[in-house]
Amino acid sequence: MKRSDYLSWDEYFMGVAHMSSMRSKDESSQVGACIVNHKNRIVGIGYNGFPIGCDDDDFPWERDGGFLDTKYAYVVHAEPNAILNATVPLDGARMYVTLFPCNECAKLIIQAGIKEVIFLSDKYVGTPSDIAAKRLFESAGVVTRQLDNYTLQVIKQ
Repeated sequence: MKRSDYLSWDEYFMGVAHMSSMRSKDESSQVGACIVNHKNRIVGIGYNGFPIGCDDDDFPWERDGGFLDTKYAYVVHAEPNAILNATVPLDGARMYVTLFPCNECAKLIIQAGIKEVIFLSDKYVGTPSDIAAKRLFESAGVVTRQLDNYTLQVIKQ
């Protein structure tokens, strides 16, 4: 008899996104993304961090202050990193992401051809960026859904 408590595809791919988020050096927000094609093959992963070649010790990680004195001017979000790291065209793909995408990421997701976004947290719900992202996704026909009852199973050996 086969085991019945194995991970669903949604749990598996969100687990990959969550694991990727753990690479982020951001103290306040670690976000990970995993892109999957129609054959359930991982074709891109990413996390939030500074661009390649930019020393993260030379740039601020702060959330408050003038724009140029905060991380917001410099950090690349997990979603564009996953898109840029993709190994194949993304038409019709699904993206698993630990935080609902902002409006800037939504535009890139749509342009890349991704058709579904599965997310964990929607902590910025109702903010202008969140509202804009949801309008963009709806207009472009990108399906979004929150993964409920997700628990990351950590195996310690």
